[in-house]
Amino acid sequence: MPRNIINKEDFMEYRVHQKETFYFILKILFTVVVVFFAVSALKNLTALGAEAAGPTAAVFVFYAVFIWLFIWFQKVLLIGHLKGNGVEITASQFPEAHEAYRKIAEGLQIRKIPPLFILQEGGALNAFAVRFSGRNYIAVYSEIFSMYESAPEIVQFVLAHELGHVKRNHLVKRFWTLPSAFVPFLEAAYSRSCEHTCDRIGAAFCGEKSIQGLILLAAGKDIFSKVKVESYIESAKTNNTAAVKFAQLFMSHPYIPLRIRDLQNQ
Repeated sequence: MPRNIINKEDFMEYRVHQKETFYFILKILFTVVVVFFAVSALKNLTALGAEAAGPTAAVFVFYAVFIWLFIWFQKVLLIGHLKGNGVEITASQFPEAHEAYRKIAEGLQIRKIPPLFILQEGGALNAFAVRFSGRNYIAVYSEIFSMYESAPEIVQFVLAHELGHVKRNHLVKRFWTLPSAFVPFLEAAYSRSCEHTCDRIGAAFCGEKSIQGLILLAAGKDIFSKVKVESYIESAKTNNTAAVKFAQLFMSHPYIPLRIRDLQNQ
């Protein structure tokens, strides 16, 4: 069996990041609070009479529908781009990558394996999972996938990471706790904890090569193999100023040195 095909005996347990559950519970609580106050406000307006309640309720419904349609429309555009331009990885299209992807999904006990697409995005290094109309999809940018022959484990780390979002139902959880997005920094904090969990899932399948996968995102495919990891981590500690910490509060992904340190500590 080629070295770029994952064996089931290589599968390992992973640990959910300690803050993921905590932040998700907060999201549930704040979602309940936001919905409660919204319903209470509408009831109070109704008690004032139709003349006062009607216009306000109409505005509330308008904005709720507008937000939902905006999110739906953005997903339609993304899925259209994905299916219209992407190259789907199948049993006949890049079969070895497809087999490795299938085995990762099976190892995570994902029943419905999401379709996997390659997207060309001007040399960007990225991958993502998206859910639309009750179905999950995963895309990996061609700049990453082009490394499959030379560094299959790194690409598999990326694929396992994205399948981790599906396994943990992150996309579904975010949808049903959308009202909690009104709470400053909570959504970003939850997202960062989810990324740590998915890194751990990737590492469960790909081991130490996972760190190289993160270095790839930091330095690019041409020089990532030359980066000295420990020097990179030490430099990040030196540069971890108050401004850097503050900026992190707004980010959906942890800084890459933090992601590397989390994997090293597992």
